[in-house]
Amino acid sequence: MTTETLNPDILAGQDATLARLKADKSGVLGRIGTLETRIARTASEVDAAQAIRYRVFVEEMHAQVPPESARKRRDIDAWDAICDHLLVLDTAIEGDAEDQIVGTYRLLRQDVAMANGGFYSSSEFEVADLVARHPDKRFMELGRSCVLPQYRTKRTVELLWQGNWAYALKHRIDVMFGCASFPGAVPEEHALALSYLHHNALAKGRWRVEALPELEHSMDLMPAEAINMRKALAALPPLIKGYLRLGAMIGEGAVVDRAFRTTDVLIVLPIHTISERYRNYYGNDAGRFAG
Repeated sequence: MTTETLNPDILAGQDATLARLKADKSGVLGRIGTLETRIARTASEVDAAQAIRYRVFVEEMHAQVPPESARKRRDIDAWDAICDHLLVLDTAIEGDAEDQIVGTYRLLRQDVAMANGGFYSSSEFEVADLVARHPDKRFMELGRSCVLPQYRTKRTVELLWQGNWAYALKHRIDVMFGCASFPGAVPEEHALALSYLHHNALAKGRWRVEALPELEHSMDLMPAEAINMRKALAALPPLIKGYLRLGAMIGEGAVVDRAFRTTDVLIVLPIHTISERYRNYYGNDAGRFAG
């Protein structure tokens, strides 16, 4: 990695993060009150995270899963075995760590993905082309983000991002990306928000990435002059709005995921574009909520 990839503050932050994580034998990436975030340590913790995902994606959002997943009441796919699973735990809950998991995110580094068949997002978007245009950069895919309803608070979201940021620094990641979803399988129901993204946040140039042609649904559903900006921002899902605040760009075209009953867009977030406000907030060494 060259110094052109990340600015000196971030490079120094990576070194500080490595030193701090080595000193912290617990592996905790951040804490706020009774909540803490870290990577799953055992198969039973991954199983518990899959149970959380089932509760959110299937029981709450009515996603369709294979019969075996339904029988086990777990959201499971082939990528689970090669990903790291970021957890948020509420240590005030009595029981083992598996009982304390209230939120999760799935993280897949480029080197691991390339050794195991590629990224999950490649089933919907031309991710391989994007990665190939940046051979000097390390990519990390974010996915399967979910939090139990009673924990959908600012504190939990901050800890998830604390974990992502600390993990990215530790592994010297240059670009984070992944699918983010609108509810429902009819893109036209989100014409205002999708059109806003198309006209105001589209990834361009060497960062351009498109939906697979056979799956692509246009996001250009309204002319720019017809968009009420305030209403458009209000119509964005909180996760996508949060990505945009960080400085993320959006891929060209939406994809309908019929199994999960969502309309997906691709988020592209180069580390160097993360706004100074948020780097200062979490710390260039991910130290704000450090364990």
